[in-house]
Amino acid sequence: MMSSTKARLWLGAAAIWATVGSAQATPLTIVEVSFPAVNCTFNAACRITVSDSVGHISMPYLSTASNTAWLQSRSFTGAPGTPAAGKTGYMYRISLTQAAGFGECLLGFVIDFGPITKLPYKAGSPPADVFVGSLGGGLGTIGLVSAEQNGNIITFSLKKPLCIGPSPSSAATTFFIGLASNKTPKAITATIFAFGSPPVYSMPARAPAY
Repeated sequence: MMSSTKARLWLGAAAIWATVGSAQATPLTIVEVSFPAVNCTFNAACRITVSDSVGHISMPYLSTASNTAWLQSRSFTGAPGTPAAGKTGYMYRISLTQAAGFGECLLGFVIDFGPITKLPYKAGSPPADVFVGSLGGGLGTIGLVSAEQNGNIITFSLKKPLCIGPSPSSAATTFFIGLASNKTPKAITATIFAFGSPPVYSMPARAPAY
């Protein structure tokens, strides 16, 4: 469990990141979804074929191997006849499930994404910018408190810190966080912000080639 000191540090760090560029940032609409129901937006059979890659997070104080912390990038194509026809879906997940160490915590991540395509990710809900797979059927324990876009840059802030524990834990992962674009993927460098030393990490990821 996070100490009260760490909780105060998290609140302070989150406030700093929230105010960076806040005059220009636009809040994005977020909807919570389940799997495989959200897949129906992209495929009539509610089954999608995905391409996955990971960018390893070079966190200090790991007692496990350096490749046990990562940001996962997932992409897939909308099938004809679906709301996402001709679009590319993207999902991201931070995982520390195989990591162990001394309490470093991650607060969110930043992606150079470009224009977003709103889609109806959940039956009965209006089109949204971002979905979070927090309602069952997928991995994860931590969702989003906010997502904001400043120009082409999107900042995703976690609902609570994602921290390394003394031993690996299957709970140490975010939910899948998804959105869509008219553009196909390219390689980029993503940023994860944290409290600890260092306060930011950079790693490979994928995002639209806008």
